[in-house]
Order: sequence, then structure tokens, then C-alpha cells
Amino acid sequence: MKLKSFAKTSGSKGLQVYVPLNTAVTYDQTKDLSRALAQHLEGEHAGLVTSNMSKAVRKGKVFVDWSQNDEHKTTICVYSLRAREEPTVSTPITWDEVVNCLKKKKVDILKFRSDKVVTRVEKMGDLFEPVEKLRQKLPKKWTLRLGKAQLRLMSADVFQRNVKSGAACFTFF
Repeated sequence: MKLKSFAKTSGSKGLQVYVPLNTAVTYDQTKDLSRALAQHLEGEHAGLVTSNMSKAVRKGKVFVDWSQNDEHKTTICVYSLRAREEPTVSTPITWDEVVNCLKKKKVDILKFRSDKVVTRVEKMGDLFEPVEKLRQKLPKKWTLRLGKAQLRLMSADVFQRNVKSGAACFTFF
């Protein structure tokens, strides 16, 4: 998949990844892809990643919350101030910053206080600006490798056309 993605902190303890489409697509289509990607990551890194919302299951793991792709869900908006003892802000970050955080094993690298964010934006620009304008299309077909098996996932409209024509396809949800 060649979709450009953008990361931002939640301003709390999460990292959010945005894949802007800005084209006609349904929540169900984006949710199917998000779920498939979450389950793929979980399969590849079972001890580290989960797509299961249960707090008991996700303890000590990275929780990939694919269910956020829903018209009834909300998420913290970019540059929002969090109501916490330490005033942190949901801040766009670069992938290089994510890599640097992992290398140094210091999560505080990605914690941005309200008194520092304006200076950061003045220096780096609005890293989230492309999210509003970038036009990308959700692929009609995508492939994920799970060990030696390969599953082809299809968006709902392609799936229905293939079912009507009798073609076989594999999906997982």
C-alpha cells in the first residue's frame, strides 16, 4: 500500500496515525482496512501488539484501535490541550521523531507542553496541514502477508462484485 500517513500524539499516552483520503469512502471501508492492518500487526508481533479492546488482554502491549474508524467515535483534535496536571497538547510529529523516541527509549521525547507547542509550530511549520488537502484513494484491493500465508483483502464493493461473479476471495474481520 502506498498511502501517506501522518502521526500525532494524543497529548496523553497514545500515538495516533492518520491516513488522509479526502475522497469518497465509507466508514465501513476504512474500518475494514484498519481492522485488517491491526490484525496483521497483531499476528506479526503477538507479544507486543493487540487489536483486542479488552484492558486485560492489552496490558503491556500496544493497542491498535481500529474501531476508531466510525462515525460515532471521537478522537482528540490536533493541537488540543489536555486537561491534565501537566498541560500537554495533541501534537503532530514526524516519523523521524517516532524512530528517535524508539531508539532512545524515552517516551517523554514525544510529550509536548502547551508552552512549547507554538514555538515548535513556528520552527517546523504545521506538520498536520497536508492531512486536510492530500487526496488519496483507498485501494480496491490490498495484500497483507501473514507468515507464509497471503490474504487478499477487498473493499466492500469489490467483494460484492466478486461474490456475484463466483470468484473466491478471502477476507478477515
